[in-house]
Amino acid sequence: MIASLQPQALWKIFAMLCECPRPSGHEERVLQAIEAFCQQHQLDYQRDDIGNLLIRKPASLGFEDCQGIIMQGHVDMVPQKTNSSAHDFTRDPITPIIDGDWVHAKETTLGADNGMGVAAALAVLIEPNLQHGPLEVLLTVDEESGMTGAQHLRKNWLQGDILLNLDTEDEGELYVGCAGGVDLTAQQTLQWQAMPSAYQTLVVTVSGLRGGHSGLDIDKGRANANLLANQILASAHSKFNAFGIAMKGGTLRNAIARDAQLTLALPQDKVADFTSLMADFNTTLNSQYADVETAINIHVATGDHQSQVWDELTTTRVISLLDHCVHGVTRMSDTFTGVVETSNNVAVVATDDNQITIQCMMRSLNNSDRDKLAEQLSSALQDLGANVVISGEYPGWLPDRESTILTVMQNVHQKLTGELPKVKVIHAGLECGLLGEQYPHWDMISFGPTIRHAHSPDEKVHIPSVATFWQWLLATISEIAQGSKA
Repeated sequence: MIASLQPQALWKIFAMLCECPRPSGHEERVLQAIEAFCQQHQLDYQRDDIGNLLIRKPASLGFEDCQGIIMQGHVDMVPQKTNSSAHDFTRDPITPIIDGDWVHAKETTLGADNGMGVAAALAVLIEPNLQHGPLEVLLTVDEESGMTGAQHLRKNWLQGDILLNLDTEDEGELYVGCAGGVDLTAQQTLQWQAMPSAYQTLVVTVSGLRGGHSGLDIDKGRANANLLANQILASAHSKFNAFGIAMKGGTLRNAIARDAQLTLALPQDKVADFTSLMADFNTTLNSQYADVETAINIHVATGDHQSQVWDELTTTRVISLLDHCVHGVTRMSDTFTGVVETSNNVAVVATDDNQITIQCMMRSLNNSDRDKLAEQLSSALQDLGANVVISGEYPGWLPDRESTILTVMQNVHQKLTGELPKVKVIHAGLECGLLGEQYPHWDMISFGPTIRHAHSPDEKVHIPSVATFWQWLLATISEIAQGSKA
């Protein structure tokens, strides 16, 4: 049972969070559970109109004049599961599993992103021996889907001066900046024709990919199932005069597509050749991606007979649209060694009877580069006839080299471990950029325990790192309080 792990208060709260279904847009149950926690421990709390939850605890006696600290995280999680899982993220609890020094979930994302941060913040509020100044915990909603909670946070609601964002994933690292992001949605009308005579419907499934976080893992070189499906369609069309019927891949804007399914029509006398070609393609992919993928699988099956297929123009246009959707890193940072500057994730592809929809998410440490990439891709797709909408822009967070909390936390970590923490920026969307727009006076920093493979069913959290993260958090709050008395 994870509730018996140390620090016990933190893990017990995390176990409570695992019992509450909480995908983005479905946070009510977890918010109610946290409100019940506040009532149990006589903590003041309130929600705003969008659903963000603010909890306050007065300062310890004698520390009322200290700078106020805000611990911040988001209550929602990314809902990803294995193909064999029947898990319903809107209804079923997460099942955590202890595996050596790690905790993962049974066939689903664990929700350590950002459940560990939320659990730590709540555990601080009930820590009996901690001397502290005024404390606030800000828990936002819908971070993973669109940062809606942070975008609509009202001004003058919070009172603190220092923001501790508890939403990064490498213990021993301090994050002082992050990428901004923007969504692009392209739609193209589909035109149909009658199924040609002597044609066979086939369903090609691309599976077994690792996927991952579209910011943290975008530089790993992993395959994208949507683009592999498009490669298959392009090859089938050019070699065997195939026509498309349907395509579906990916589920979330901020996750690299792990699976895709392509339905196409092929001459019956070419089915064996196509199947052989796919077997060879499967072998080639596993060799090509051997360093980053372990189990790519291309499976061909006979599909139900269809009366219509995409016409020639539609088939070639779909291929061209996805060919123009560059995926992966487009620029590395000149300022921060080894950090991605700008990237694009071809996140979701879906077709229905009327149109194909392609969803992409662009990230950049530089807002102008983010917007430039979005405009370039939009222009290319519009030239091919697609209707394009750019939305959901959120800013990056620029590093403050004069940050006081940075110095404090560096010193505290060195005292605890004998090592200085690494100072980094992250190619992912933290809420700090949006929060800082509403509260520009905040001194902000982000840190957390070690989490691997967020946004995928392989997500896991490192148990020893949670204890170190916890001690670092407590010692930082104590140091700020004690420093005010110096």
